[in-house]
Amino acid sequence: MRNLRVLPWQLAFVVLGAIWGCSFLFIKLGLESLSPIGVAFVRLSIGALTLLAVSAATNTPLPRGRATWRHLSVLALLFCSIPFTLFAWGETQVSSILAGIINATTPLTTLVAVLAAFPEERPTRERIVGLLVGFAGVLVVVGVWEGIGGGELAGVLACVGAAVCYGIVYPYSRRHLFAQGSNPIAIATGQVVLGALFLVPLVAGETLLGGPVVRWPIAGTTILAMLALGVLGSGIAYVLSFRIVKAAGATTASSVTYITPLFAVIAGVLLLAEPLNWHEPVGGVIVLLGVAIAQGRLRGLSPLSRT
Repeated sequence: MRNLRVLPWQLAFVVLGAIWGCSFLFIKLGLESLSPIGVAFVRLSIGALTLLAVSAATNTPLPRGRATWRHLSVLALLFCSIPFTLFAWGETQVSSILAGIINATTPLTTLVAVLAAFPEERPTRERIVGLLVGFAGVLVVVGVWEGIGGGELAGVLACVGAAVCYGIVYPYSRRHLFAQGSNPIAIATGQVVLGALFLVPLVAGETLLGGPVVRWPIAGTTILAMLALGVLGSGIAYVLSFRIVKAAGATTASSVTYITPLFAVIAGVLLLAEPLNWHEPVGGVIVLLGVAIAQGRLRGLSPLSRT
């Protein structure tokens, strides 16, 4: 586990993009035998066990202090419980490819959160144009001119809601946790453990209401997918993500969604045989163009690097 500490953040960035890009494939496979809440709960439970093992192997104690745990509760809800459930439910209505591309809006939602949380950051013309271009890209991704059915629209909105949650979390964690020098492994472990616990009442409620949290017999692909999703996507990935936040900033960390759509599309097409409509990758490129404009990357220097 020591390798996680010495891994250059640039390499961690690519590995994280691959893990989270393939997560949409794993979610789709998990839904073969689990409900959306079941997918979110199982991945977080496995992730919590993984991170507790990482903490033990690295002699990393859990965070201390009520204030820290209050902030961790916010992260657990907005970075785990809520978005994981939203993405899982969204994928019951849309393809893993579309969900992965919508996730690319995270830097835009992060920018909005940064503008709200950091008074010194001003809504410049460049940022406004970037947000508008990114929004236009989302409309192209979903192909609004073709019309969107009720179920598909709900799925799209669920995925967008998950991206909004992620956008809030990055600057929040930067301000309230990493500004005090918190250990990335400790923070990741605390939030994922809480994220799993927060879903226990929902799992119990769904079971009591007769909902099929688990559909028996469980498919072998579901078991493998949930192991990958839990150990990698909800375990190791958070250590990598918070390491990037600490080393390079919230905006850079959220920009991992520049590359997650590529992995999501490849996995969806090759492993799930999902159709790829022309407007989905085109819209994804427009979204990323909006992100690049908003972050000033087309000028070769991000004005948000301070965040």
